[in-house]
Amino acid sequence: MNAPAPASTLVDPLVIAGRAYRSRLLVGTGKYRDFNETRDAIVASGAEIVTVAIRRTNLGQNASEPSLLDALPPSEFTYLPNSAGCYTADEAVRTLRLGRELLDGHKLCKLEVLGDPASLFPNMRETLVAAEKLVADGFDVMVYTSDDPIVARELEQIGCVAIMPLASLIGSGMGILNPWNLRLILEQAKLPVLVDAGVGTASDASIAMELGCAGVLMNTAIAKAREPVRMARAMRLAVEAGREAFLAGRMPRKYYEASASSPATGLIGS
Repeated sequence: MNAPAPASTLVDPLVIAGRAYRSRLLVGTGKYRDFNETRDAIVASGAEIVTVAIRRTNLGQNASEPSLLDALPPSEFTYLPNSAGCYTADEAVRTLRLGRELLDGHKLCKLEVLGDPASLFPNMRETLVAAEKLVADGFDVMVYTSDDPIVARELEQIGCVAIMPLASLIGSGMGILNPWNLRLILEQAKLPVLVDAGVGTASDASIAMELGCAGVLMNTAIAKAREPVRMARAMRLAVEAGREAFLAGRMPRKYYEASASSPATGLIGS
């Protein structure tokens, strides 16, 4: 279904921690009405990597409750367990170690250490501490971060496998509020840079890709749309279109100067 293909068969793959993916759209699994809607939306999105909040989702911890693993089998999707809801480095590290145990030694994870419950803005001091511990413990760390290019560079130096700056606050749907900082991060990074948080609609995803981001991670924009499955398809197309536009290279902007789109020679009557 959405499972990764061998790298040799892919054109322009997203490569994270040495593994290649067709889709540059990563999708969360929370906020849907039920696991059936979760699966329908994620299949429609084309996403191969799905992120899951270890502290909020049943991955087998509760044997008497439905498990996400039944709706989205690991044989079809790459799981990205995350530390959503954690406010300290120690809490995040413990949570992601639990995720590794639940997923049979799975090393890929999303580190997220929040600063406060109102804005859900990342606590970068605690994030840096947690990143160092997780990398030393053998994790492949994709890290949610502020759009500070200096911090992004520090996270890369620590050994994270992907940098994921927010576009705007988690769940806000405000889109990319500071494209200039994203450009600074993109210009210096040697790792994949993915926009994480704040995407509201398809045009936001397309803009992120046109800036040169390697991918986009989202949840609320799809799950809380009036028609989640339709929005998932829209996001899939937007990410693909934005990537194609970035690779094609846009025309230069010409300020205060028009340029006719039709030939200027051989006009009738001239």
